[in-house]
Amino acid sequence: MKYPEVKNYIAGNFSSNGHKTLDVLCPSDGAVISKVPLSGKDDLDQAVKAAQTAFPKWSNTPIKERVQIFYRYKTLMEKHLNELAVIVHEENGKTMDESIAEVAKSIELTEFACSMPQLVAGEVMEVSAGVECRVEHKPLGVVASIVPFNFPHMVPHWTLPNAIVLGNCFILKPSEQVPISSNRIAEMLKEAGLPDGVFNVVNGDREIVEAICDHPGIEAVSFVGSTKVAKIVYKRSCSSLKRCVALGGAKNHLIVLPDAHVDMTASNVAASMSGCAGQRCMAASAMVGVGPIDPIVAKICEEAKKIIPGKNLGSVITKEAKEKIERYITEAEKAGAKILVDGRNAKVAGSEKGFYVGPTVIDFVTPDMAIAKEEVFGPVLAIIRSKNLDEAMEIENSSNYGNAAAVFTQSGALARIVMEKASAGMIGVNIGVPVPREPFSFGGWNESKFGTCDITGKSSIEFWTKLKKTSTKWNPEARTNWMS
Repeated sequence: MKYPEVKNYIAGNFSSNGHKTLDVLCPSDGAVISKVPLSGKDDLDQAVKAAQTAFPKWSNTPIKERVQIFYRYKTLMEKHLNELAVIVHEENGKTMDESIAEVAKSIELTEFACSMPQLVAGEVMEVSAGVECRVEHKPLGVVASIVPFNFPHMVPHWTLPNAIVLGNCFILKPSEQVPISSNRIAEMLKEAGLPDGVFNVVNGDREIVEAICDHPGIEAVSFVGSTKVAKIVYKRSCSSLKRCVALGGAKNHLIVLPDAHVDMTASNVAASMSGCAGQRCMAASAMVGVGPIDPIVAKICEEAKKIIPGKNLGSVITKEAKEKIERYITEAEKAGAKILVDGRNAKVAGSEKGFYVGPTVIDFVTPDMAIAKEEVFGPVLAIIRSKNLDEAMEIENSSNYGNAAAVFTQSGALARIVMEKASAGMIGVNIGVPVPREPFSFGGWNESKFGTCDITGKSSIEFWTKLKKTSTKWNPEARTNWMS
């Protein structure tokens, strides 16, 4: 194995406790690169206890001192960027360029966390003669994040820097498919000076997810994954009286109007549907063409053919994922859709055992087809034709999901219609992947998100803290009224 066996990280120490393990595969060539333990409830209990022990001192450490650790941590990530990107590349299968970009985003997220002292300074006001009110953000206690396979380095950084800087102690549950990055994160946080117990990692599968939802010592849970599991995690966490924000799947619609800039639209759409092998909740998986758009479709196909598996297109995560994606394509073809670019049965010389699906463009998809409604999570673009913008908006609005939507046009008035009417939390105009950057927060609508507040940016402050309101009066001579 290329990497040592993955271990849990609890109270500043790595341990595996002799658990049953799963193989960790490199999706690019199918090789076993590590093993990951399947932890039990006892391991979670140990992690919670370690976090509870660390919480009093950490939460009472001034926030100006807490962020100093993350300044050092940010510097370490910058120093080891290529090393961290190689881990992402090998455990997830995305290209090196994409892996470098992922770690760069983790650095940006940590940089935002370092600005927290300015964002949570609190408020003070004299609300009546001699009476002062103060509002402060206080940490919740022990919190946890359950993260997915598609961004093994970035998604943990959606939550851990903000939550920890705000004074919480943290438990991370990585995807068992990509656990290596989380061990390296733990090592670097310790090197940066984070006290033992403030950050912990517990590996495992469904048993640990359920245990996190149920554990009475955990105050809040964030989750990123499929909508099916997001619903379960949200309901189960809330039934245990926890805060929870759970991000689910997506079916993002790119609405392309006839006046769209051909080259810009084609390159954006192709990149959006194929980036990270389509394994991201912001991928363009459905394009709604309005009216005569054949020149744009032809250019999209031309751009898609430049995307080569193993070169500038990474692998999907497992053999099962590859088979599922290709099954969607075949079913759409059987239902009458036209395959313009076919990525099935992709092979990469020297990596024949890798899990690759080539870029795929499917035209004349109808709204009732599974590929038009369900999250495929692969480098596949389904093109749906519509007569006018009203019909296109009906198609977009009919989706159960609501992560993102985008419009490609040179008309500000038509773009405004989409911006106002799209049922999605993140909107793009001539941008295929409309991810907000810090300090703006990430989060969708409908069945793409469950719970209040967003998972990143300023909105996350409300999720990871509780407000303490203090009223004081020291002057007995001050005049009184009903407020004092």
